[in-house]
Amino acid sequence: YLGQDYPLIIGGERITTEDKIVSYNPAKKTEVIGRVSKANKELAEKAMQAADETFKTWKKVDPAIRADVLFKAAAIIRRRKHEFSALLTKEAGKPWAEADADTAEAIDFLEYYGRQMLRIKNGQPVESRPGEYNRYDYIPLGIGIVISPWNFPFAIMAGTTVAALVTGNTVLLKPASTTPVVAYKFIEVLEQAGLPAGAVNFVPGSGAEVGDYLVDHPKTRFISFTGSRDVGLRINQRASVLNDGQIWIKRVIAEMGGKDTIVVDKEADLELAAQSIVKSAFGFSGQKCSACSRAVIVEDVYDTVVNRVIELTNTLTVGDPSDFNNYMATVIDQAAFNKVTEYIEIGKGEGRLVAGGTADDSVGYFIQPT
Repeated sequence: YLGQDYPLIIGGERITTEDKIVSYNPAKKTEVIGRVSKANKELAEKAMQAADETFKTWKKVDPAIRADVLFKAAAIIRRRKHEFSALLTKEAGKPWAEADADTAEAIDFLEYYGRQMLRIKNGQPVESRPGEYNRYDYIPLGIGIVISPWNFPFAIMAGTTVAALVTGNTVLLKPASTTPVVAYKFIEVLEQAGLPAGAVNFVPGSGAEVGDYLVDHPKTRFISFTGSRDVGLRINQRASVLNDGQIWIKRVIAEMGGKDTIVVDKEADLELAAQSIVKSAFGFSGQKCSACSRAVIVEDVYDTVVNRVIELTNTLTVGDPSDFNNYMATVIDQAAFNKVTEYIEIGKGEGRLVAGGTADDSVGYFIQPT
C-alpha cells in the first residue's frame, strides 16, 4: 500500500484535505510511503468537539471493556507484526532488529496498560476509622492531546494513546509529520478492536498551527508529548497559561531528548563497555533518548576502550534497512542529516576524527558511524 492517500479521522468520519503531509522513505528519498491529509485549526476544533462529546459516554464504559479493546488490538498487531515492522523500516528507516522491537513494544504497551487498568479499576484500599467511610477512586480526566515522536513512531505513539484511552479519556492524536502512516494504520487497528468513533481522533498537522491551537485550547485536559527539549519546554510554558473558559490546570507529560554519557571505570568489563558504547551510540543511527553521546573513561583504560570502540565501529554496515545485513541505515530527513554533518565538522575542529565522518544524501540520508 505504498503511495496511498490517507484521510483525517474525526469522530469516525474520514475527511480528506487538499493540503497533504507527504511521507517519504528516508533510505530512498523519492519513494512515497503515503500522502496524509493535513488538519488546520477548523478541523482541530471539529476534532475537539467530537472528543468532548464522546468523552461523556466513553468515561462511563466499564474499565474491563475498555481494557478488552487494548487486548484485542494487541492480538491484531501480533498477527500483523511483520507488516508493521516492515512499514517502520520504510517510513522511519529503522533497521529490522530495531523495527521488530518497536512493534513488540507497542504490543507490550497495549497488554501492560490494559492489565494496569484492571488492577486499579476499583481504586486503591484506604483506611477508615470508626464513623468514617473513606474511598479512593480514579476518574478519567477528559480530552488528551498526544503529540508523538518519529523515532519510536509505533511504540511511543501507541503507548501514549492507549494509556489515555483505557483510563476513560478521549484523545486527539497528532503524530510526527515524518511518520504519520504507521499512526493511521494503528487507528485502523483500534477501530477494528471495537474502539468507538470519536474516542481517538487522527489530526496530523503542523506544530505551529494545530499543535499550538490544541495545547492552548480551554477543553484540553492534558498533553502527552515526546520529542525535543525545545518543543517540550514550549508546550509546558503554553499549557501553564489559563485560557478563557478553562476550568482546570492542564497536566503535561513530557519526555524530552538529552545527552547521555557512559562512564567506564578501570574495574569495568572493558569488552562489554566497548560493545555497549557502540550499540548505544549507533543503534538506529543514535536517534533515540538512550543513545550514548559521550563516553567518560578512566585514564588507566582509556586507550584500550577507545581502540576497541574504533575496531567495533569500523565493522558496522550501513545501508538500506530492508537489507537485514545492514546494522545502520539512515537518519530521518534532510534536517537531521544537516544537523549531524554539522556536528561532525564541529567535532573535527574540537578534537580528532577516529572513525567514519563520510555522509551521502544523494539517494537517502546515510551517514557513516562517526
